[in-house]
Amino acid sequence: MKKINVLLAEDHTIVREGFRKMLELEPGLEVAGEAQDGRQAVALAKKLRPDVVLMDIAMPQLNGLEATRQILKENPAAKVLMLSAHSDDAYVTNATEAGAVGFLLKQTSAHDVCRAIREVHAGKTFFSPSIARHFNRLNPLLPGHAAKLKQKAVQLTSREMEVLQLIAEGKANKETASELGIGMKTVEKHREHLMQKLDIHDTAGLTRYAISTGVIESSVQLTIV
Repeated sequence: MKKINVLLAEDHTIVREGFRKMLELEPGLEVAGEAQDGRQAVALAKKLRPDVVLMDIAMPQLNGLEATRQILKENPAAKVLMLSAHSDDAYVTNATEAGAVGFLLKQTSAHDVCRAIREVHAGKTFFSPSIARHFNRLNPLLPGHAAKLKQKAVQLTSREMEVLQLIAEGKANKETASELGIGMKTVEKHREHLMQKLDIHDTAGLTRYAISTGVIESSVQLTIV
């Protein structure tokens, strides 16, 4: 029987190696490749065409949410399982809106990770047990809550999401322009659009928004505030 090919996208080397060693011991699963940032994940997914992507939600260069959108645009058949140390409602909702079919906490057991890979490959969804229980309890209230989050999230284009991440990481306009290969005036226009769409009018506010939605981890904020 053909093995399930998995792409690991995780910027922390020790965590990524742990996942690789775990999957190497599991029959029927095979690590197709490893990425240490979102841009590399997109490039490898295009090249390797993995069945399943284990995607960290907060990564340098390009966050997991936007990387997921770009991967699925290129290869709609791929299944993305989002990884995070956080289980905030906004993280989970935004991950599913980006196209992820599952959400795993990093403290999830090896058994559940392997089970999740098999289930999403078979066309099902999978959430860490604690997240599944939480959302089941919220179920009567969830539609309105999720719609509110969705409404705010889908206002941003892919490029605006990229600019938001770099702003939140403390990059100046010149650095952002260089990294994205666009002009300074274009960066300034994207920044202006972000502030208008989100009704947020300073860098600190954009950073808080990026943290609350999983675009960057809260530890990044310490370097720029």
